[in-house]
Amino acid sequence: MAAGKTETAEPPAVPHPRQTSDLLGHGDGEKVLLRAWSSGRLPHAWLVTGARGIGKATLAYRFGKFVLSGGGAGGGLFGDGPDSLGLDPDHPVSRQVAAGSHPDIFALEPFMPREQRSLKPSAEILVEHVRRAVHFCFMTPSSSDWRVIVVDPAEEMNANAANALLKVLEEPPSQAVLLLVSHAPARLLPTIRSRCAQLSLAALDDASMDTLLDRHLPKVAGDDRAALAQLAEGSVGRALDLHQAGGLKLYRELVDLLTGLPQLDTGRLHAFADKLAQGQDPTAFRLGGELLAWWLGRLIRAQARGETPGEVVAGEGAAMARLAARADLEQWLGLWEKIAGLFQRAERANLDRKQVVLTAFLDLQAAAS
Repeated sequence: MAAGKTETAEPPAVPHPRQTSDLLGHGDGEKVLLRAWSSGRLPHAWLVTGARGIGKATLAYRFGKFVLSGGGAGGGLFGDGPDSLGLDPDHPVSRQVAAGSHPDIFALEPFMPREQRSLKPSAEILVEHVRRAVHFCFMTPSSSDWRVIVVDPAEEMNANAANALLKVLEEPPSQAVLLLVSHAPARLLPTIRSRCAQLSLAALDDASMDTLLDRHLPKVAGDDRAALAQLAEGSVGRALDLHQAGGLKLYRELVDLLTGLPQLDTGRLHAFADKLAQGQDPTAFRLGGELLAWWLGRLIRAQARGETPGEVVAGEGAAMARLAARADLEQWLGLWEKIAGLFQRAERANLDRKQVVLTAFLDLQAAAS
């Protein structure tokens, strides 16, 4: 890879999970689903949970294709069942699901078209969408033995939609499987959670992250990819979002200011605050707040464990350790809660965003003094 390449290159388009033919880092989850299939007692509903961007929906669609194909390629190594959920990308089921044209799979997602065409699509999954899915679920399969519903993410169902889905979970039809993907399962009704088999996926390991980022960001320098992987903490989706939003550059600017504490370069601080508050990208303020809270969280965890934190930017570990020693754990925890709450209130109440950034850094300066 050529030296000098930075994270500024545009990443190639990331395919929808239904279009992804392979899966990395979730072999254990795949084995759970394979065992359930091979047992002949497949639960009618699964709740697949874990951090955003780690491959939950990819696994759900991978399993959906497998089910619709009747069990993939057939027997395993010893004739005791399939040994992988993988289906050849050229298999008719793979091609149809990838194109969104398979008649026996129904996807529930935000921003689906409404029945009333005059209304804009909703960011929530609405009850009218769920009712269509429930009707679909009870129909006879068209080209396979099963019907599959994928809900991604399940927590985006509004209250009426969630109650409508609960009815089918309570009285599930035969030969139908519902795959609920959730980044925040605590937001789901307890009755929905209790009626699903649980499958929790861990963050991606370093090797999987390296492979995926090399695949999706081939023009980004290796050091930058490694830094993105650290910032994303095992979520390739988060890493790609950070890259597209210029998150690594923003983090480096943030750390440059933090490592100078208790001194603050007023000119650079105001320039940074302007960048977050007045940038053309409306996500800059939210991202800056998230990165600042993440940095403080790492400082707190390192202080609590008596460890020197790992570095995304050279020299930040030593600076973090130096700052941690200037206040006790309770003070840093209180400051983390205050700053995180300040950024959240700013978005809800439309506060002066530049002043929020300046206030956060002045509070940090006071703690470091």
